[in-house]
Amino acid sequence: MASSMHLCSHLPTTHFHQTNPTPTSTPLFFLKTPQISFTKPSIISPKLTISPLSSKGIYNFTPKASMTEVNSQKGSLGSFEIFDSEETVAISLAKYTAELSEKFVNSRGFFTVVVSGGSLIKSLRKLVEAPYVDSIDWSKWHVFWVDERVVPKDHPDSNYKLAYDGFLSKVPILPDNVHAINDTLPTKEAAEEYEIRLKQLVDSSVLATSPTTGFPKFDAMLLGMGPDGHVASLFPGHPLVKEDKKWVTHIMDSPKPPPERITFTFPVINSSAYIALVVCGAGKAGIVKSALGGENQSSEVLPVQMVSPEGELKWFLDKDAASLF
Repeated sequence: MASSMHLCSHLPTTHFHQTNPTPTSTPLFFLKTPQISFTKPSIISPKLTISPLSSKGIYNFTPKASMTEVNSQKGSLGSFEIFDSEETVAISLAKYTAELSEKFVNSRGFFTVVVSGGSLIKSLRKLVEAPYVDSIDWSKWHVFWVDERVVPKDHPDSNYKLAYDGFLSKVPILPDNVHAINDTLPTKEAAEEYEIRLKQLVDSSVLATSPTTGFPKFDAMLLGMGPDGHVASLFPGHPLVKEDKKWVTHIMDSPKPPPERITFTFPVINSSAYIALVVCGAGKAGIVKSALGGENQSSEVLPVQMVSPEGELKWFLDKDAASLF
C-alpha cells in the first residue's frame, strides 16, 4: 500500500483490500480508489477514525476526539473483520469462542457465555464440529440467553429451542449449567426470576461482577443484530433502551413478534468482558453502514450503536452485510 495517508469524504466509496490474497477462511476486502494507507490512523468518515490492530485486516474504530456527542452516546465502536461468506464467519466465530472458553476456564474455572437467537445460532454451528467439539471443556460452560421470547421451550419461536436444536443437544454441557428462563411464569415474573438466578450465580462466584458498574460481567456475549439495528430485545425508540437499574427486564409490546419477551439491559450487556456482534446478509447492509459509518438518517442512536463493552467488541461481518460500508 502507498505510504501516504488519503482522506475519503464518506464510507460508501471506501473499502479495504489485502494486497496478498489469502485463502477464503481469512477476511476478504475489496478495493475502490482512492487507496488508503493504514500505516498511520486514517480518517475515512467525519465520525470515525480507523487504526490498524494487526496485519490480518482487523481494524479498531474510535470516534474522533472532537465528536463529544458521539463519545458520550456510542463509546468505542470496536474492531471488525469482513469475510467472504457466512460460512467463513461461522468458522472464525467458532475459533474465537473456543479460544475465549480456554482462556476463562484456565483463569477462573468457568466460561459464562450469553447467546441471542435468530441467525446467531446458525453461525455457532461450527462449534459442534472438529476440532472444537472434542477440545472444548463443555463441563465448565454456563450458557445464558440475552433475550428470550416468552413462549414454551418447545415452541418454534423459542430461542432456547433454537439453541438446543442447533448446538446444545450436540455437546456435553451439564444440564444445570444451561440457564433458560422459567417458561411457566408470566412475562414480568419470568424476568424477575431470571435476575434473581443471576444474582445467585454471582453469590456462588460463577458469575463475575464489574468493579466499575456492579453489574454481572459475563465472559462472552454473542449477539446478532436485527435489520432495524436492534440487539437482544432492545428496539429503536423503545423506553427499555434507557433502563439502567435492572439486570433483566421485560417487554410486552415488541415491534417484532412475539410481543412478550425478556431481555438483558444495556448495563449488563456493556459490562461484558468480550462481545461478538455477528451480522450477515445484504438485508442488513444499510444498518451496518448507519451503525459503523455514523450516517444514521435519524437523530436517534440505534441500539446496536449503544453496545460498548468494558472489554472487547468485535464485529464479524460477511461481505454482503459490509457491501455498503
